[in-house]
Amino acid sequence: MEKHNRRVFVSGVIANVAAAARADDSAKPQLGVVVSATDRVSPDQALARVKKLGFSSCQLGVGMAPAELGPAIRAAIVKYGVQPTALMTLGAGRMVWNLREGPATIGVIPRATRKERVEALKRASDLAKVCGVKAVHTHCGFIPENPNDALYAEAVSVIKEVVSYARENGQTFLCETGQETPITLLRTIGDVGLDNMAVNLDLANLILYGKGEPVGALDVLGPHVRGLHAKDGVYPTDPYGLGKETPIGSGRVRFPEVFRKLRELNYAGPVTIEREISGERQETDIRASAQFLATIIDREYGRA
Repeated sequence: MEKHNRRVFVSGVIANVAAAARADDSAKPQLGVVVSATDRVSPDQALARVKKLGFSSCQLGVGMAPAELGPAIRAAIVKYGVQPTALMTLGAGRMVWNLREGPATIGVIPRATRKERVEALKRASDLAKVCGVKAVHTHCGFIPENPNDALYAEAVSVIKEVVSYARENGQTFLCETGQETPITLLRTIGDVGLDNMAVNLDLANLILYGKGEPVGALDVLGPHVRGLHAKDGVYPTDPYGLGKETPIGSGRVRFPEVFRKLRELNYAGPVTIEREISGERQETDIRASAQFLATIIDREYGRA
């Protein structure tokens, strides 16, 4: 009886270790890619591209998020076995991606376009609910660094309105890093005060905007990170322009340190590759990025 019990105990331990190993493997970040459904690219075409590139997840841009995209997105999800981890929209109006005009044109901070962009984000939330997508994602814009600035209070109020709407729809609201310093974003999350506001850490944007770097940003924002854009770039040298995006592995992002820190934080969410060029070179760079990142993830998290 004692030997039998010992065998049962040992078998149980082995089973538990095997289960833990499987759980640990499933706790690795999963690679995906950024794609968009536009007037020229249908949801079917967008998700077919994800499948062709060898991914099973993506962040899906939905433009102005018209409700009629819902059935097409749902059908493409089933057809290709690709799951969007977030729907993305920036909303209407002119946006200038630099340091001179950006503060007045990007996100929900500028008063002139705020109403239309909030409406687009609410439509994206409704669309995500219909499609079974659990997050909505955007650039909030240049959130003021000074918490005493009247525009900061407005930013907190309008962001809270959208985050509350997403919460009612059972979603996380992802605020992409870049236009504000990490501590400003942390302050905003605290002042909004809702548990479904989180961070999409764009590894390159912090560098491109000269607002920080991703390893240090994880010290500040780590517990709030629920999404990640894998991208690379170099710091700006033009005081009014952004830095330059580069192929992953050739810029200033310290990817091994990033994933080492993510592992310490037990991050197992999506790692979504973004390459902001077009044509054949984009596809080549995305495939090379996937191999580069998979090697680092295996090393830092352990191979399957």
